[in-house]
Amino acid sequence: MKFWQSIFAIAALGHLTLALGPNMICYYDASSEDRQGAAKFALPDIETAIQFCTHFVYGYAGINPETYELISLNTQRDLQRRHFATVTALKDRYPNTKFLLSVGGDKDQNPEKYIGLLEAGREKQNKFIESAREVLRSYNFDGLDLAFQLPRNKPRKVHSDVGQAWKSFKKLFTGDFVVDEKAADHKEQFTDLVKDLKAAFTPYNMMLSLTVLPNVNSTWYFNAPAIINNLDFVTLAAFDFTTPERNPEEADYTSPTYAPIQLGNRLPHYNVEAQVEYWLSQNVPANKINVGVATYGRAWKMTADSNADGVPIVAKTDGPAPAGPESKTSGLLTWSEICLKLANPVNMGKTGADAPLRRIMDPTKRFGVYAFRAPDANGEHGMWVSYDDPGTAAEKAIFVKNRGLGGIGLFDLTMDDFRGTCTGDKFPMLRSMKYRLM
Repeated sequence: MKFWQSIFAIAALGHLTLALGPNMICYYDASSEDRQGAAKFALPDIETAIQFCTHFVYGYAGINPETYELISLNTQRDLQRRHFATVTALKDRYPNTKFLLSVGGDKDQNPEKYIGLLEAGREKQNKFIESAREVLRSYNFDGLDLAFQLPRNKPRKVHSDVGQAWKSFKKLFTGDFVVDEKAADHKEQFTDLVKDLKAAFTPYNMMLSLTVLPNVNSTWYFNAPAIINNLDFVTLAAFDFTTPERNPEEADYTSPTYAPIQLGNRLPHYNVEAQVEYWLSQNVPANKINVGVATYGRAWKMTADSNADGVPIVAKTDGPAPAGPESKTSGLLTWSEICLKLANPVNMGKTGADAPLRRIMDPTKRFGVYAFRAPDANGEHGMWVSYDDPGTAAEKAIFVKNRGLGGIGLFDLTMDDFRGTCTGDKFPMLRSMKYRLM
């Protein structure tokens, strides 16, 4: 009881950040300012959350494909840079929180330019470095986060038993699928870029961090032992291992903590532990590794041919389920959207697209929860969703703490239940993880 009283007493101060202990890295999608209705995420919402954040990562800046300078991605309305200053002005009230600007993410619509920067040579890379340093200093950021869009792993295909046998035989001759034939060169170029960025930032005491986006193969692009001394930390976006876009014909856990004992048709590295173990095996200090957790779920459309019990792997799905009213993205639901779809007094007895989802717990605490609604008699309105909720997110925070890792990266604040729509508690996922880390 005294523990919780102490927590809420500190939080009630409002102007102090709960910054002791492990990292609580809060990613923020600035485009949420432009959303409409209940999805709009404004400055007061940032202030509600930021007291729990050791680091606030502003997303996202991009790269000019012609000059390779760092740019705002909202220059068409010439507001973003003023928004930079508005957000970093919060440092006056939350001095224990570090504010970083992230470049890349999934917001830049031309991912080829990130490989282009690596291949551009020292002169053009210097333009990127100098422009980044100028923006950081001009708008009072504490550092830069590299969330480069690099080529992603090829999605795992669905194979019949015969097809799987043929695939294994064929690999004897063809090897694994290569998405980047110049990956070795790009790894070396990325190492040099990180070194040069650190050299440019050190006189100004600015931070440099790396975010590894989902399905980017760390072994291809990151020489971990060579770059880690030039990075303050690395955050592994350890989710979206499967998605309705990448795996439209079958649904599975999107971010399990551990690999299933029986892999079946799964890949052994599609889990948090495998991602962490790789970086640890590269002599990266545990306290420099953060585990990323998503505040959204991935939703597939179940068909009449899908296994009606909902037990993953769910076969013969039909790609993304319809978008939610807040996410407006097919196959993606925010935590509050998922929560409101679970069985509750409001939706009990409803049918069709409004029928409740059945939530399935994970007593092993290995894989996470999922929820589903089997198709109706006409084969319609079926949905299967894999997600983290405040409970499973807290379990991941315990995993991080037990392993002595650096902390948690929350992707992102704007898709947590920041209005308290579901239970009345604002930012339930952020709070649950922060408290378990302490």
